[in-house]
Order: sequence, then C-alpha cells, then structure tokens
Amino acid sequence: MNARTEPAEAETEPAATARPPLLREFLLVAGLFLVYKLGRQLATGHTGDAFHNAHRIWDVERTAHLPHETSVQSALLHGNTLVHLANTYYAAVHFPATLAFLIWLYLRRPAHYVWARRILAVVTAAALVLPFVFPLAPPRMLPGTGLVDTARVYGPSVYGPPSSDHLSNQFAAMPSLHFGWALMVAIGLITATRSRWRPLWLLHPLITLLVIVGTANHYWADAMVAAAMLATALAIIHPPTRTAAEDQSDTKTHGTTIHRTEACGTEQPTPERPALAGAGR
Repeated sequence: MNARTEPAEAETEPAATARPPLLREFLLVAGLFLVYKLGRQLATGHTGDAFHNAHRIWDVERTAHLPHETSVQSALLHGNTLVHLANTYYAAVHFPATLAFLIWLYLRRPAHYVWARRILAVVTAAALVLPFVFPLAPPRMLPGTGLVDTARVYGPSVYGPPSSDHLSNQFAAMPSLHFGWALMVAIGLITATRSRWRPLWLLHPLITLLVIVGTANHYWADAMVAAAMLATALAIIHPPTRTAAEDQSDTKTHGTTIHRTEACGTEQPTPERPALAGAGR
C-alpha cells in the first residue's frame, strides 16, 4: 500500500460501515423475537416425549461423567441471597443484555452490528427446530434428581405452572438460548473492540452457564448444543474487518503510549497513531 492508494480506500470505508435504517432494524429484531416466541408455542403438546428425552439426557451426561447439576445447585443453596441473585440474573439479564449489545454495536460498530444480528438470527431460527424434533423437560421438572425449582421456591420466577403457562414452552429446554446469546454477546464485544480488558466479557456466558444449571432450568447438554449452533453460524458468517476509524476511536479511549527516546533516554507520552486503512489485512 502507498500514499496514493490510501484516499481511495478511505473513501470506501464509510459506505461499508453505513448504519442500516433504524426502523427496518427495529422491525427485524422485534419480528425475530415474535417468531421465536410463536415458534416455541407451536411446539407444545409433547409432554411425554419431553420427559422421556430428559431421562435420556440425564443418563448420557452421567455416562459421560459430566459434573452433576446438583453440585452447582448445592453451591447456590448455601444462602438465600445467592440463589435469589441467580434467579434474578436468569430472569432479568438475558434480554436486556442482548438488546444493549445490539444497540451499542448499532451506534458504534454498524458493520459488526449487521454481522451479530445475522448470527443471532441464524442461531435463534435453528433453535426453533429442536423443540419439534426433541422436546425436553428441564431438570427442575425431572423427578429423582434431587434438584429444586429455585425460582419457584426462592423467587423471582418467570414461569408459571406448565399447564397454565401460555407465554412460554417450558418443554423446550434444548438448546439454551440464555447461554447461546450470552456467548455471542461476549464474542461480539471481543471481536468489535480492542481493549486489553475485553476477555472479561467472557464472564457473562460463564455466569450465565452456572446460573442456568444451578437454577435447574437447563442441563449442561443444552448449553453445549447452543455453543455448537453458535460455532457453526460463526464459521459460516464471518465478522467484518475493523476500520481505521474504529481503531482510532479505541486509541482515543485508551490513552497514550509511553516510548523511550534514544537521544536523552527519557520516557515521553505520545498519542498512539491509528493504523493505516487496510493495514494488516
């Protein structure tokens, strides 16, 4: 690359990262959510199969020597405060965190927003199929496991009795979109930013995993299937290349670089220089 080619490339970058129309994106995201809720409702009515599959999953996990879900729940049940926080995290963080993630990308990283929205759409659409072919009762409903329905006992709960709950399909435990979406939030923010602290975003899916298992809403297998679906989508839909403007924005956020001058041997703060457009691609 030389100086003569930079202006032409720089002129094409704004168009590549243009923010999609807000109304269209609102309708797309809202439509995706409604289709997901409706799809799960259409998959109801397979209670017998759901419990049969639950016993199969439980036996497979024990054969594979996966950690007992009961061991995670036992840690939560050491105090009412901890289990209440876990139930609150399950009930209150899932949708708001994902929505905040999409809004931030839309405002600050438009190209990454389009990529993340496509990934979430593909994973969510794929998740609609499983309740039809593999209905699954959550571990809190499975007798003989020693697990407690922590949301019902300690609160807060987002579910009512399965027989009268017309807002959700409680026999669609697999895959866990709680975990799948949380993992995508972490991967998306790690991909779209350059902060040295960005790996800490992985705490969100980690906490989500412990919460969904500890509250007996999901099996380990539910999270594993969600992760596999996400990995497949990520392998097909690749993230955009960060632009020089985004790198410069991160540079301004994270301060200055200290360098040592050979002439006098002293350290002087100088602003980090933004990477040249297209460098390292």
